[in-house]
Amino acid sequence: MTTMRAVVYEKPFTVSVREVPKPTMLHPDDVIVKVTTTCICGSDLHMYEGRTAAEPGIVFGHENMGIVDEVGSGVTLLKKGDRVVMPFNVACGRCINCEEGRSAFCTIVNPGFGYVAMGPYPGGQAEYVRVPFADFNALVLPPGTEHENDFALLADIFPTGWHGVQLSGFRPGESVVVFGAGPVGLMAAYSAIIRGASDVFVVDRVPERLGKAKEIGATPINFSAGDPVEQILKARGGKEVDRGVDAVGYQAVTSDGKTEQPNVVLEALIRVVRPTGGLGIPGLYVPSDPGAPDSAAAKGYISFPFGKLFEKGLSIGTGQCNVKAYNRYLRDLIVAGRAKPSFVVSHNLSLDAAVEAYDKFDKRIDGYTKVLLHP
Repeated sequence: MTTMRAVVYEKPFTVSVREVPKPTMLHPDDVIVKVTTTCICGSDLHMYEGRTAAEPGIVFGHENMGIVDEVGSGVTLLKKGDRVVMPFNVACGRCINCEEGRSAFCTIVNPGFGYVAMGPYPGGQAEYVRVPFADFNALVLPPGTEHENDFALLADIFPTGWHGVQLSGFRPGESVVVFGAGPVGLMAAYSAIIRGASDVFVVDRVPERLGKAKEIGATPINFSAGDPVEQILKARGGKEVDRGVDAVGYQAVTSDGKTEQPNVVLEALIRVVRPTGGLGIPGLYVPSDPGAPDSAAAKGYISFPFGKLFEKGLSIGTGQCNVKAYNRYLRDLIVAGRAKPSFVVSHNLSLDAAVEAYDKFDKRIDGYTKVLLHP
């Protein structure tokens, strides 16, 4: 077999499922994985909407798991038949950042940090995917099919949510607000709860998402109903929260749910987090945005009240998640029954359903909160 089915980006708001060349080994350190589960991510939507440098013709999909099908001669830790999940950010395992546990900032695989457009790597919303530097990138899972939905989320959103809380400087017993109840935001709230937060608020406007937040014990805040900062302060008797997480990013919107204002979440976090508290920003911001609402944002320039940030002595942590720093420990929490992140999964679909799934997930309709595709 020399071809396979895959989800291909055609143009803004259009993907197709069609035949593409099956990946082949390019280096002795590669493996080929037969994909069993691949997820649609909010980051895929940035590309789907034409808001990145992604070129038509690329295969989407950076949240992938499956069974090792072919093994390169340089691979020593993996064997054919292993069940594995891969970090969304490929890394070499050898550069200074990888050695220091900052695999999201690998200087060998991604020297220009143009990760939003997938780089040179075909994605895994397909029947097969090539994994470079496989010994480093592939996390081995228990064999079988148990926890499939949970393990699939180790590729990105569970570690990324955990990372957002980590970036904020969170300590057990503190209060947290998470802006955005998409998959990453829900994972951040869930991570804060697992880690011992005393109070967790989740801000969004989509009823299904806010319902999920309430299910896990967080307090939902609907920003369409009024200023979310005022709602949180009222609920806490005027007290600010200790930590804040931005799980929205550069396509943030105002209370009407339509008008983009890239700085609206950053401004709210600076208002609602207590002096000397911390902000964690795993939500995506980009150095260029073809569809930005203004010329400054188009070049990655976003204004926010730095004076107030300074006055309050707030710390701020940003950047893509170093999945490798967390995934094996989160895997073991799942195996031990201490974590079940798959509560966010709304749909398990075949690969052929991807076209409709992208459309509905992008429109936030019919309860599409997290979609898993099975080739």
